[in-house]
Amino acid sequence: MKNLSTYLFLMFMIMFWVFRIIVAVCFNLGVDFISTPLDLNFEVILLFLTFVAMILVVKRSVLGGVIYLIGNGLYFGANIFNAMSAGGTMNYLDMLISFIGIILPIAVLFDLLLDKNRKSHPSDKKTDWFYKNKEYDREFDERADRNEYKF
Repeated sequence: MKNLSTYLFLMFMIMFWVFRIIVAVCFNLGVDFISTPLDLNFEVILLFLTFVAMILVVKRSVLGGVIYLIGNGLYFGANIFNAMSAGGTMNYLDMLISFIGIILPIAVLFDLLLDKNRKSHPSDKKTDWFYKNKEYDREFDERADRNEYKF
């Protein structure tokens, strides 16, 4: 994870995940909060899937982005589809949260797909000038100590 975009997307994933945890706990306790979960059982499953997806995103695995997109797409996408087909009988704040729940996984997946080439060919400009430069290679002669001590 060397890119700023990956750090930012992971930070937004964690913030949205914590927000969904707070929504689920408040709904379970009967406290009125900004939003309510669509289905509490599926919400809990989605929270665990999101945690696994965050770990895979940190490891730069595309599978994490795909899991995150499919889980949120099934949960929030059905909500958006039902709101669009019902003629807009949904709360605007819930619609905004659903759009965030769809757009964030798409952005994370695109970030992983565009950065996949860097994982297979990593380069670090801070050290490559030294380690990939033949001019700085150390040459041993017959007097060089090779730590081959004999007792």
